[in-house]
Amino acid sequence: MSKVKAAIIGSGNIGSDLMIKLGRSEILEPAAVIGIDPASDGLQRARELGYIAVDSGLKDFLAQYPDAADIFFDATSAKAHVRHAKMLKEAGKKVIDMTPAARGPFVCPAVNMGDHMEAENINLITCGGQATIPMVHAINRVSPVEYAEIVATISSRSAGPGTRANIDEFTVTTSKALEQVGGAKKGKAIIILNPAEPPIIMRDTVYALAKEGTMDEEKIMASVKQMEKTVQSYVPGYRLRTEPVFDGNKVTIFLEIEGAGDYLPKYSGNLDIMTAAGVKVAEEFAKNQLREQTV
Repeated sequence: MSKVKAAIIGSGNIGSDLMIKLGRSEILEPAAVIGIDPASDGLQRARELGYIAVDSGLKDFLAQYPDAADIFFDATSAKAHVRHAKMLKEAGKKVIDMTPAARGPFVCPAVNMGDHMEAENINLITCGGQATIPMVHAINRVSPVEYAEIVATISSRSAGPGTRANIDEFTVTTSKALEQVGGAKKGKAIIILNPAEPPIIMRDTVYALAKEGTMDEEKIMASVKQMEKTVQSYVPGYRLRTEPVFDGNKVTIFLEIEGAGDYLPKYSGNLDIMTAAGVKVAEEFAKNQLREQTV
């Protein structure tokens, strides 16, 4: 079967985990890793695996290897992606933005996978967004959500420099996506980096206020459990910690996300949900591309 070549910008935690997951894909072929630190673990692993490894940034990569990949993952930072997005657009490349830069439409595979397949630049929101937006959507498709607030708690050990630099962008981008993708009239997002030892597994809490007079607890329960299975189809460690809690028109959902342990230990569900979502979207891009080539 033909494969579509992909390149990863960023050789940190997310980029390294992506490299492992792409290596298992039946339709994507990891071709290159692009970084700026010659001694980074991600670039060293890429060299060992025989991939193109460039340590002088995206501009040099595109100059040296313009046809090496069709799909690019940006696993750097929101600030860096602003520059990268412009270069990749000029080069005619598809981009999956793993940062909260929000230069392209928001995509959460469990909710709106097929809505933006023609876009040049797809934004995967944030780890907290990927974990909680499906649940806000699950409630909203039964009872209109007036307000949704999420709290994402991750181990500080799993938060690399890019995550730490993007805290402000995390809250803004996740809040907007709770509204635009989740369907809430108003959204709010909070992230907590927990320094506990041993490290805690990623946990997320969703608070949603449904429109007065529209609550149907039985249907919301069924919708939430169906959504849990949908997300589990690409993030196996995603699960409800308890059944949804109902209090008047308020619904509270407690989630935890266990990572696959590909690059960082299994407590790093925040890493895993982003990379798994990225691969899921990229595989849809690749399927579309291969279909077009056979027409």
